[in-house]
Amino acid sequence: MQNLHTHTTFCDGNNSVLQMAAAAEKAGLTSLGFSSHAYTPHDESYCMKYFSYGRYLDEVMKARVRYKGTLDIYIGLEQDFYSAAPTIDVDYIIGSVHYVEKDGVFTPVDETRGDIERALTELYGGDIYAFLERYFSIVENVHDKTRCDIVGHIDLCEKFNNDGTLFDRAHPRYIAAYKKAVDKLAAQGCIFEINTGAMSRGYTDFPYPHENILNYIAAVGGKITVSSDSHSVDTVDYKLDKMCELARKCGFDGLYTLTESGFVKKLF
Repeated sequence: MQNLHTHTTFCDGNNSVLQMAAAAEKAGLTSLGFSSHAYTPHDESYCMKYFSYGRYLDEVMKARVRYKGTLDIYIGLEQDFYSAAPTIDVDYIIGSVHYVEKDGVFTPVDETRGDIERALTELYGGDIYAFLERYFSIVENVHDKTRCDIVGHIDLCEKFNNDGTLFDRAHPRYIAAYKKAVDKLAAQGCIFEINTGAMSRGYTDFPYPHENILNYIAAVGGKITVSSDSHSVDTVDYKLDKMCELARKCGFDGLYTLTESGFVKKLF
């Protein structure tokens, strides 16, 4: 089992590189990838500082040496659509969208529900589907911008919609918006993650993407992996086994796993 979506104290995580590696080994993972949030100029509150890239690389390389033979360790970045270009070579990139920009205003999708509601009033005429259409139009182009291997939490907009009161995920405009994004990203060969981060932090009782989108990814022949988007040692393997079961239920026959030879499909 592998988790490639892991954060440490280099960004908004709670534990060090070595602490996360120790937790992964204890949990029985066979490999672990570190994916610190890349530097994002307009919002430095959650991301790695620009001057920290070298030290980040050094710390992950030390962990790779320390755990050689018991835990394969990879170095990556979670590159937001609006992040600055990385200054180090990495094994993989997770491309994510955390903001919806309009008229120079960046609305965070995953900070608070209030941020979204204020943006609806001030920028979108109260139309939640206009906001969501703009969100997925950015997601649609995340590979073009970041050259990512993995698309991170494609429906991050679901974080505050567990009860379905923010928007109707069965609305035709919502469905059309996510299908357009999935179609392009799948055609580009991107891997979609089944991400348990919102579940482990108590926001949702389902992963990203919601099963409706996961079913569509399967229908168009998309690739998947599983990840916990872990920010602490206690969630490094959170429900990854259950996500494999969900993937099988949705029609996938295997996961894509990073190896020394690149991403390889491993059948269930």
